[in-house]
Amino acid sequence: MYMQGLIEEEKLGSFNIPQYTPSLSELKIEVEKEGSFCINSLEASEITWAACGDSGFYSPQYSGKGDDGYNVATCMRSVAEPLLVEHFGELVIDHLFEIYRNILSDRMSEEDTKFVNVTVSLTRKE
Repeated sequence: MYMQGLIEEEKLGSFNIPQYTPSLSELKIEVEKEGSFCINSLEASEITWAACGDSGFYSPQYSGKGDDGYNVATCMRSVAEPLLVEHFGELVIDHLFEIYRNILSDRMSEEDTKFVNVTVSLTRKE
């Protein structure tokens, strides 16, 4: 979108969503190091991106039935849109998520994309 002149280089360079996803062993080490809790259970599970929506989705606005890229992009949009609008403005959001949907649809057709969910049960030490 920068290359198309839709967003400024300065805004692109200054946008950052800091996110770090620890491994199960890193999470365990940090809980143990902090010392206030005992870990009852710690596990990871996977869910395919396609399972995040109704794969029977259809809208004349999009290419056809079962557009899982649309479903995942819509899910991500519900989380990220306020941050993106605040930084880049509202005018680019629809175009941004259309590009994102196309990228997701392409990747999901080529590989088995998955989310990893971590579930931890803790008990406070006395």
